[in-house]
Formats: sequence, C-alpha cells, structure tokens
Amino acid sequence: MENYRSNELLPASLDAAKAHGVTERDVYEATDYYKTPRGQQPGGATKMLFSHAQKTLAWDAFAFTEVLLTQPVMVVVGEKVGAFGAYRDGLEVYGRAMVSQDRQLVSLPDFSHYELYDKPEAVQEALEKVIPFFNTHLG
Repeated sequence: MENYRSNELLPASLDAAKAHGVTERDVYEATDYYKTPRGQQPGGATKMLFSHAQKTLAWDAFAFTEVLLTQPVMVVVGEKVGAFGAYRDGLEVYGRAMVSQDRQLVSLPDFSHYELYDKPEAVQEALEKVIPFFNTHLG
C-alpha cells in the first residue's frame, strides 16, 4: 500500500488517543483492542485505501436481509452504545429478519460492542444465550 494513499481508521495507540483527547467509546475501545497485542494482527483491518472509501460508505450490508435471512438468527448487542453503530445495526438486522422462523435478540445492558468479544464476563454472558441457540438449531 506504499504507493497508494491509505487512511488509518484508529489512533496509533491508546497513548495517542489520550494525547488527542479521544473519549468516544467505540474509537477508544477499538484502539484498546486492535492496536494492542490482544487484537493486533498483521494486515489487520485498521486501514482503508482512500480510493475504496466511497464504495465502502455506499455499501448496504443489509440490502437483502428481508429476503435472504430465512434461517434462525440470534443477534447479540451490547447496550453501552458507541458511535460506530453496532447497537443500531444489530437492532436493524433483527427488525428486518422478519422471515426467519426463529429470531432472537439478546441485549446485554452492561457491555459495549467491543466488550462482547474482549471481556471474559461479557463473552460468558453472551455464550449463555448463544450456545443453547446453536444446540437447538445446529445440533
């Protein structure tokens, strides 16, 4: 990507986030996860080619939800809402999955999106719902 302009989507580190006054929950928690050894991966998705921005922003991830999402679906969201929209997106996909014969919404009040996969207590609470759902539909 050295010959192409790329946009860094997160601060380089938690120290950089703090130095720039970043306090928004999703930006801070994403930086805490993806810019530390817990979540950092070579080629990790924290950069985007500038030339891809328009297509990315115009993409509708839920365009065919009402037609294609017919299988059982469980949506797990954290109620500690951040600016990236994971909570809103979760509610949207749940609301649009009307043709699913079994759709369930699990809303966890004490956790954010990133905590749902980065904090053991959040993962445990989510799995208490997800595992029985999988056992019912995949077992």
